[in-house]
Amino acid sequence: MNLNFMRSRKVLLILLPLLALVLVAVIGLLYLPNVQTNKYELKIARGTSYSQLYEQLVRDGVLKQPTTFDFMAGVMGYKKDEIPSGRFVLKSGMTNRAVLSKLRSGNQDAIQLTFNNARDISQLAGMLSHDLEADSLSLLTAFLTDSLLQKNGLKPETAMTRFIPNTYEVFWNISPEKLVKRMQGEADKFWTDERKAKAAAIPLSKEEVYTLASIVEKESNNKKERPTVAGVYLNRLKVGEKLRADPTVVFAVGDFSIRRVLFEHVFFDSPYNTYLYQGLPPGPIYMPSTNAIDAVLNAEKHDYLFFCAKPGYNSEHAFAVTAEQHQRNASIYHNWLEKEGIR
Repeated sequence: MNLNFMRSRKVLLILLPLLALVLVAVIGLLYLPNVQTNKYELKIARGTSYSQLYEQLVRDGVLKQPTTFDFMAGVMGYKKDEIPSGRFVLKSGMTNRAVLSKLRSGNQDAIQLTFNNARDISQLAGMLSHDLEADSLSLLTAFLTDSLLQKNGLKPETAMTRFIPNTYEVFWNISPEKLVKRMQGEADKFWTDERKAKAAAIPLSKEEVYTLASIVEKESNNKKERPTVAGVYLNRLKVGEKLRADPTVVFAVGDFSIRRVLFEHVFFDSPYNTYLYQGLPPGPIYMPSTNAIDAVLNAEKHDYLFFCAKPGYNSEHAFAVTAEQHQRNASIYHNWLEKEGIR
């Protein structure tokens, strides 16, 4: 009996240190820092397998000891799980347990989605595809889906009016349909009761304000002049004059390298050509800034019906009430263009 006891005790004394070593090893595998990159953006696309994920982490040198991560992924059952998609920021010093818990939970990190300066809805889709999981075709399809357009009283030509340029916090793997609904919600927030009242007083619809703002944006880089420019176009709409806005011709022709609209351009047949067609074009010719939108809503009240650029590179314009005044201003500007060799 005593002999058996002694043997058991001896075995126990041998096993205890081994068990302690195993415990220390497990704790180390779980809780010792293993992420060595300062800040790593891990983007997991839908359908990614564990092996693909692991290969990416190894390839990008994210982990100090990749094999320990792989081992713990097996122990924690992560290899058998369906890998949640999303964008996950891994920071230096994170442990295997912290990384695996974050990935398994699907608790992803949002991105800051900024957009502006888009020429049309197709270009916008391409721009956004660089920051989101969705490709440009999927985004464009959602942007132009009839049911989503009709729900908000839009058509393909005015689809871009639901996109108010700003920076928005969204998830990298947001679906195109959810993005459309989110942007419509943001547009609804932008169009406060005050802005809607100002639009009604002009009177223009929200989409028409956005469209006119796109013309104002392309006509003038001078923010101080934009309310004056907007006032000119509103005056022309009121008296039934064609807008004759050069940026609409450039958009209609589709040659955005044009620096100077010539006689040959103004006869290009397109509903966007405001030299040929009365009123506003069917939709925006650019994504206007909020400054340009507010310039239309707060347009200056005056009698000007014409304007043209002044000589120089300071983005200033000469405004006129009569066609005769405008012709004099235009001649001065055209002479300057010839001297500068701008064609």
